[in-house]
Amino acid sequence: MKRTVLITGASSGIGRETALLFARSGWQVAAAMRSPEKETELNLLPDVFMPRIDVTDPAQVREGLRQTLERFGRIDVLVNNAGYGLVAPFERASTEQIQRQFAVNVFGLMDVTRAVLPAMFKQKQGVILNVASIGGRMTFPLYSLYHATKWSVEGFSESLRYELEPSGILVKVIEPGPILTDFYTRSADRGLEAGDERYGRIVAEAMKRMEAFVKIFGSRPEAAARVIYAAATDGRKKLRYPAGWAAHWILASRKLLPHSVFSGFVRRITLG
Repeated sequence: MKRTVLITGASSGIGRETALLFARSGWQVAAAMRSPEKETELNLLPDVFMPRIDVTDPAQVREGLRQTLERFGRIDVLVNNAGYGLVAPFERASTEQIQRQFAVNVFGLMDVTRAVLPAMFKQKQGVILNVASIGGRMTFPLYSLYHATKWSVEGFSESLRYELEPSGILVKVIEPGPILTDFYTRSADRGLEAGDERYGRIVAEAMKRMEAFVKIFGSRPEAAARVIYAAATDGRKKLRYPAGWAAHWILASRKLLPHSVFSGFVRRITLG
């Protein structure tokens, strides 16, 4: 019997590469995205279905799940990948921007998870992979709201695993480091003004340095996809999976170095 994976945010970046990898590995793939009519590659692959799911729309979540179960009969793995980064000094972010950042990265992830659980309980097995970030365990300037959502995903996932593991459902966290995707361009929401009298210098310097950092230390999205596939199939009860070569040494440094040393390292990289 073929296994089925449901992936949110599958139109680009990590989600798209993950869908391609699972499809090429013989899985049935529900590659969820907001605008499936724009897709020109995944729709040509066998056993790939593209439900229309905006994770902030509970009705679309329910309908997309219903269509997936009708098409494939089961969901063995859920990859909660949909998300984006709000980049702004906290003071300058609007209430609407803050609410949307949490609506997509946290509440949408929770809604999809809750919708999938009845099917997994019925199967008495499943794997839920929540794509967080190294930004769920360390921080950079201008990403305070993004970090707040990813720290939420980390805590939610760690607690949820205790509830679900006795029923055969594993919860795991994927922690990508810098990844060369449109996360920093199309998928970013920027509340930035370089001429801002209070934050202009910080914004200009931090963004320039962050872009250079990602170019040097970033991994291809295929690297994250391989980690997601391994987490889905290795059968281990391991909780956290760093993705991308830089993620390993950044998280190790965060764990081993004194806070003053590590924060000084971050400050120098991002602000000079």
